[in-house]
Parts: sequence; C-alpha cells; structure tokens
Amino acid sequence: MQFGIFSVGDVTADPTTGRTPTERERIKAMVAIALKAEEVGLDVFATGEHHNPPFVPSSPTTMLGYIAARTERLVLSTSTTLITTNDPVKIAEDFAMLQHLADGRMDLMMGRGNTGPVYPWFGQDIRQGINLAIENYALLRRLWREDVVDWEGKFRTPLQGFTSTPRPLDGVPPFVWHGSIRSPEIAEQAAYYGDGFFHNNIFWPADHTKRMVELYRARYAHYGHGTPEQAIVGLGGQVFMRRNSQDAVREFRPYFDNAPVYGHGPSLEDFTDQTPLTVGSPQQVIEKTLSFREYAGDYQRQLFLMDHAGLPLKTVLEQIDMLGEEVVPVLRKEFAVGRPANVPDAPTHQSLLAAAAQGVSVE
Repeated sequence: MQFGIFSVGDVTADPTTGRTPTERERIKAMVAIALKAEEVGLDVFATGEHHNPPFVPSSPTTMLGYIAARTERLVLSTSTTLITTNDPVKIAEDFAMLQHLADGRMDLMMGRGNTGPVYPWFGQDIRQGINLAIENYALLRRLWREDVVDWEGKFRTPLQGFTSTPRPLDGVPPFVWHGSIRSPEIAEQAAYYGDGFFHNNIFWPADHTKRMVELYRARYAHYGHGTPEQAIVGLGGQVFMRRNSQDAVREFRPYFDNAPVYGHGPSLEDFTDQTPLTVGSPQQVIEKTLSFREYAGDYQRQLFLMDHAGLPLKTVLEQIDMLGEEVVPVLRKEFAVGRPANVPDAPTHQSLLAAAAQGVSVE
C-alpha cells in the first residue's frame, strides 16, 4: 500500500490567534509539508486544484514540478485535476511534462471539483459536468496513447492531425485515479477504463463509501480487467493526533468548529462518529484506519488530510512526524496481514513500464 498526504490548499485564519497566512506563506507551507512527507517515509503527496479564494493551488503541475526537483522518492499526485473545466490537451501536455521532470514519480486524480462557479469562469456549464468528465477524459486518453489524433466532440473545437507534446515518458501514460465522493457515474468511468477509483471518504459514512467502492469493483470485473479484488482503490481520511486523546480533541475543536468545509455544522463528536475523521491518539488513528478495510476491502492507497482549517505549519509538521514514525509503520504491517496474493500493489511508472514490456495491457 501507499500512504501519504493530500492538501486542499485553503488559506484560513487560525481561530486561536486570528492570523491568516499570506498566499505565499500557504504555498511555501504546502512545499514544506511535501518535503516532510518524504523525510518521514511517506509515499505520496497530492495537491488539489482550485481557482477561487480561499484556496491557492491553481497550478498543480507548477507546484509538483518544484517539489519533484527537491525530492527523490516521493510520488507526486493531484487530489483533484479538473477534467471538466481544463482543456484535455493542456492536461495531456502539462502532466506529460511533469512525468518527464519527475522521472515518472507522478500520477493524477481526475475530478469535477466542488466549486460551482468555476464552470462559467472557464466557459462551461455545470449542468454538463458528468458529460464533460466523460468526453474530456476519452480525449485525454487518446492524446496520451496515439501519436496523431483526429477528434471531434461536443465541448471543444475539433483536432486534426494533432500530436500532444511531450509524449509520455517511455511511452507509458501516467496512471489515472478517478476521484468522487457521491457520483456513481465516475466509479463506472474508472471501472470502464480499468483505472483507479479514489473515494474521498472524509464527509460520508462508511455505508456510502462501501456502496461506491463495491460498485466500482463489480464494474471493473464486468469490463474484464480482473476480479473485483484486483481493482485499484484509494481512500482519503482526516486525522489530528496528540499523545493524549483529550488533548487532541481540546486542541482541534476550534479548528473544526470554524473550518470552511464543515464548520458550524455537526459537532466534532458527531462528525468523528459518523465519518472517517479521527481526532485522538496515534493508536486511535491506527485502529480507525485499519477499519476501512472492513468496508473497502484490500486497497492500494491511503491519503490523509492534515493541513486545513487554519492549522499552523508547525502543528501540521508535528502531525506528519507522528504519522510517519508511529502510525504508518504499524498500518503497513497490519494491512499486509491476510492480504491475498492476487491483490495488486499501487501502480507506479516502473510497474506500468514492466507490464508494457511483458505485453500486458495497461489500459
């Protein structure tokens, strides 16, 4: 399994001090978080994509390219690449460029985002969100897999004899996850292509996540990519830790209560009871994360959200230290127990390249 961090890049006032970081401070903090993730032995850093305040990561490949130059092992990804409002040609070129710069240490997660106004900003209609996701991704796949593309669709101008540059590294397109919280159409899309399915898993109860993952697994098998157990699944999660669980709850409560995504809603206690959010000791984080396997099966990637809601960088880095030193080593060991031999590892550039060399389809 792969373990890592994902960030939404929000610029939020610290409710305990009233201070709001500058955009530059927040961007630099995200870089520091990625470097810390590699330092403590995590596998993945993923950034979101947003084009509106209070978020800063409007150019994920710029950030990930910079991080690639400062890391050696970390897999660089996105927690959302907006397949609906980005031009597929630009996605193809930007991420192929990143793939070369990072020596293959990258993949990406397609999503529709959760900000309605972004659609008209980029000339699209939110009512066409699913159709845009389907058509744009179909074109993106062709751009990475065919040297010369002739194409005509509904949402962009036609292409005639078009070649996307640079071509994918070693002729192997980046691995794609399709991220969704609530849309079965996206689980179906991931299954159709044999791609990965990432369930954000931070707002919804376990029974909802279970239904979405089971749908994806069943349809993955239906399309002939393998057994349901061989489907490629990723999950999100949220944690805040201190040695003593009471200290964690007391320290995190003001951040939770004022968070832009769920503040002023359910209580912290209700939210931790009903969703994967874990606020407590490292052992409590281990136990709850291990429970994800009960409803998601054996899966390939676990990412944690840790740097949101105005938490200061110093605190976030402390959290990552605990995650890398105390939590993830135990999770690696325990998730390996009883894991069937036919459950694949998380795809990497090296594994996809090896499969291609052996004539195994990586479609």
